[in-house]
Amino acid sequence: MKIRQNIRHWAAKKALTTPVVGDVANDKLVDLHTSIFLNKADEARREERREHLDDFFDATMDAYVAALEAGFAEAEAREITHVQANFDFFNHGWTEMMEIPGDELEAHYRRYESFFAEHGITIDDPLGEFRPAGGVTEAPKTPERLETPEYENALAGFADDVYVETDDGETVAGGETAEPDEVDPSIAPGLDEDEANV
Repeated sequence: MKIRQNIRHWAAKKALTTPVVGDVANDKLVDLHTSIFLNKADEARREERREHLDDFFDATMDAYVAALEAGFAEAEAREITHVQANFDFFNHGWTEMMEIPGDELEAHYRRYESFFAEHGITIDDPLGEFRPAGGVTEAPKTPERLETPEYENALAGFADDVYVETDDGETVAGGETAEPDEVDPSIAPGLDEDEANV
């Protein structure tokens, strides 16, 4: 998968792994992710998906922190959560919201198979043990979109590694970019209302 990485993503990592600040950052990042992905959906479908996405993204914040604690690089931990989201979108037939085409889901799963297996995550069960006790709010599926999928927001060809686009436009494979020494968690996406890249 190809994802962006800039100072705000490092700030998000810092915020989510800092006591007290982490709770605020979590809520803001959930709101931001929900908003970004709803904007890829047909307008008539957005509100019926909102609560589901809020619940889902809230759970993936825990997966992100767990991946960091397991030793994954920031970009890899973030990609793990985006892969989980794409599994969920695929299961619902929400192809217009997907970042990767359906035929690359298996390859993305295999790259993180050890983490996914440890936490009970599969393509059919994208949250595994991160599923909240109260479950995730249901939302209507659009399985007909899987019959002739267009994946209009997906980028194909990046299934073999995590590809990080840096602030200067360079694309680096592997997710190993240098973490800045000093990071202000208050500039994390969602905490800074002007930032809209996840």
